[in-house]
Amino acid sequence: QVQLVESGGGSVQAGGSLRLSCAASGSSFDLKDMVWYRQAPGRQREEVSCISTSVGSVYYEDDVNGRFTVSRDNAKGTVLLQMNNLKPEDTAVYYCAAVRSCHNTELIYVGQGTQVTIST
Repeated sequence: QVQLVESGGGSVQAGGSLRLSCAASGSSFDLKDMVWYRQAPGRQREEVSCISTSVGSVYYEDDVNGRFTVSRDNAKGTVLLQMNNLKPEDTAVYYCAAVRSCHNTELIYVGQGTQVTIST
C-alpha cells in the first residue's frame, strides 16, 4: 500500500511559479513510477509528467515541457513538480499517482489532489 498526499497548490498570476509536493508513505514507494496529472472541469484527465523509479527517467507532456520539472527523493518519499511560467490554461486540480510504469500509466494509487488556479 502507498498513501499519497499532495500540497503546494494555490492561486498565482500568469507567469508565476508554484511547486507541488507529493508525500508518499508505504513500503513500496521507491518501486513505483510516479505521474502527475491534472484535470480541469469538463475536461479529460491529462498526464503532465512521469518519473521512473531508480533510473530517474522523466517524461513531459508537450505543453509543459520546458516549464515544469519533476523530481523525486525516494529516501524522503517525495515527488515534486516545479511549475514555472504558469499560464491560465494550467488551471486544474493536480494529482500525483503511482502507476504501473511511465509507459503504462494505469493508476495504482492516487492522492486527493491540490487545486492550481492561474489568473491573467
